[in-house]
Amino acid sequence: MKIKNILVMFSTLLIFILVLNSCYYDQIVPPEIDISDVPPQSFSGDIIPIFNQSCNNAGCHSGAVSPDLRPANAYSALTNGGFINTSSPESSELYQWMLGNRSTPMPLSGPNADYNRRVLRWITDGASNN
Repeated sequence: MKIKNILVMFSTLLIFILVLNSCYYDQIVPPEIDISDVPPQSFSGDIIPIFNQSCNNAGCHSGAVSPDLRPANAYSALTNGGFINTSSPESSELYQWMLGNRSTPMPLSGPNADYNRRVLRWITDGASNN
């Protein structure tokens, strides 16, 4: 009887281990975005116009919603608010929002590949206030 109980317990444990090992999760790797052909971006000359065109609408990031992307406040709002990560540009909150990887894609009209590449290039180059 004792051996039978041990065999049942061993079999149950073995089945449990096999079931756990059979669980599989596909890790989705986002496609790598090539920015090698994007020229260096200036914050005031290239990035601010993106914000002015698609973010600084009434009720959006014109002071009502964080980050405040109006030209006079945008750089400090992004850098002090933790939206920029120069050591891992692809994981920057600003970039992730622009890709649509957060609850609501930004801009609300949907991701813009050109804007995304330009912002990623600016962050990759150190996110200077130039």
